[in-house]
Amino acid sequence: MSTAATTTPDNATTADATARSSRRLGTTDLALVASFAALISALAYVGAIPVGGAGVPITLQTLGVMLAGCLLGPTRGFLAVALYLALGAAGLPVFAEHSSGLGTFTQPSAGYLLSFPVAALVGGLMMKYVAGERGKSRAAVVFVCSLAGSVLVIHPAGIVGLMLTLDLSLTEAFKIDVIYWAGDLLKTTVVALIAAEVHRAFPRLLRARG
Repeated sequence: MSTAATTTPDNATTADATARSSRRLGTTDLALVASFAALISALAYVGAIPVGGAGVPITLQTLGVMLAGCLLGPTRGFLAVALYLALGAAGLPVFAEHSSGLGTFTQPSAGYLLSFPVAALVGGLMMKYVAGERGKSRAAVVFVCSLAGSVLVIHPAGIVGLMLTLDLSLTEAFKIDVIYWAGDLLKTTVVALIAAEVHRAFPRLLRARG
């Protein structure tokens, strides 16, 4: 005599509720999001070096942004950086040179700032679906994932922001943006080394709640 498994409405409801619950952010996830938003805020103050006349200083913000994406994954990484921007927009002096407020998003650095959540999202997606379980603990693979967020998102958006706010041509804006490439490559290297070691020590970090 065989017993066939049946699915009742109650069972289906329970399964749906469980699926929805698994997609929610837990306490640990929210703590990580808040922690990385705070980390990016702190890094905005470190090494804020004015460069040229564009009004966009060199900072360590992008280090925190790409760490968020490469360590927390696309969802939590995006939320952490979005929270950081929200705090600055609300008036907390968390942006470079202790600036804050909505007016910051009309300055030459606007394109870079607005691109940060998307860059973290791209880096997180690359880590989760391209690097995978094997690649996430390899610094060279993480480097490529982090660089993708920078090359595909931050710098193009930064160039557009410079063009719009300073009324520059594409060539002029690109010449300004090139100044930041060497520093970004160095920061990408640091992201790769840190993220690979963290994933080696905590292999479930990325898997838990991408």
